Amino acid sequence: GGDLVKEVLRTASGGKIFRFRAVTASRGKYARAEPIAALYEQGRVHHVGTFPDLEDQMCTWTPKGPADVSPDRMDALVWAISHLINRPITRIWV
Repeated sequence: GGDLVKEVLRTASGGKIFRFRAVTASRGKYARAEPIAALYEQGRVHHVGTFPDLEDQMCTWTPKGPADVSPDRMDALVWAISHLINRPITRIWV
């Protein structure tokens, strides 16, 4: 959960202070990902660099897939873009 993530980030940063906002899902991964997928289709989201594990999840995950296969990287990206899209930006770079 959020406490574990916060502690891992704090440890990985060497104790540096950072902003962290825990989120609670009220919809499923597929429902959260749909509006973000539309942003990709519109050319409003671009990746800088390569992220093979993330891109593999983005291209292969389906909501009808095995329950033990969770698109963790893709879901984190969806949360990040959802947060950024509510800011006055014409293009988002993650």
